[in-house]
Amino acid sequence: MKLAANLSLLFTELPFEERPAAARQAGFEGAEILFPYDRPASALRRLMADSGLQLALINTPLGPLGEPGLAAVDGAQPGFRDAMERALDVACETSCPTIHVMAGRPDPLLRTEDVRRVLVDNLRWASSRALGYGITLTLEALNRIDMPGYAYHLPSEALNVITQAGASNLRLQFDFFHAARERLDWLVVLDECRAAIHHVQLAQAPHRTQPDLADAGLRQALQRLVSWNSVSWLGLEYRPPGSTAASLDWMPAMQALLSRTADDEPRP
Repeated sequence: MKLAANLSLLFTELPFEERPAAARQAGFEGAEILFPYDRPASALRRLMADSGLQLALINTPLGPLGEPGLAAVDGAQPGFRDAMERALDVACETSCPTIHVMAGRPDPLLRTEDVRRVLVDNLRWASSRALGYGITLTLEALNRIDMPGYAYHLPSEALNVITQAGASNLRLQFDFFHAARERLDWLVVLDECRAAIHHVQLAQAPHRTQPDLADAGLRQALQRLVSWNSVSWLGLEYRPPGSTAASLDWMPAMQALLSRTADDEPRP
């Protein structure tokens, strides 16, 4: 796995145009950007090329009222399709291989099966559109404490949606922070979702701070991921308490851990 800096949260002490170069200098090989829609995609492509970073992940746009996506919102299908096309335009221009499709907050009065129908229909359409560009779409479970009312809070729920949609380029985005906020056992969930995991994100719960590699559970879970050799990117999506540079003391240990082979994973 290679390390990607989420430039929407890291290096925010710098103007956005300076963040990619700063991330590359710090040792990151890739970048995530939550919502890269406030500047021309061509300018973003040049920033990535000049810095030597690969843009690894973007999100679909927020809804018109700031909603966290529209994929599961009945009646918002035209808005979802417009948002998906915007994301595809950016991904194609910047050679970004993965788009996180944000599902939003469905109407709580709707039946679960009706919400699921809307979501699956939207995802099948979006996956078909993305497949023609060689782009993978991901779903990410967002915890109910920080994102109440979201369409799914558990990786198993997102996995069920992926299975029902049945698209080869629709995969799971696993986030350590959200799983911890749901009090899930990382190893159990990783093993349950192994075949579907495409992209991984990391921040330390409960305050979304930098990873603590003294946490034995985290180290073991990361070693499990490394042993699979099937996930390309580990996105660092935390909020530094001060400057980003001052928060990177975890990086040497992380780089050493990620360079280990499958044979290095501790046995039970």
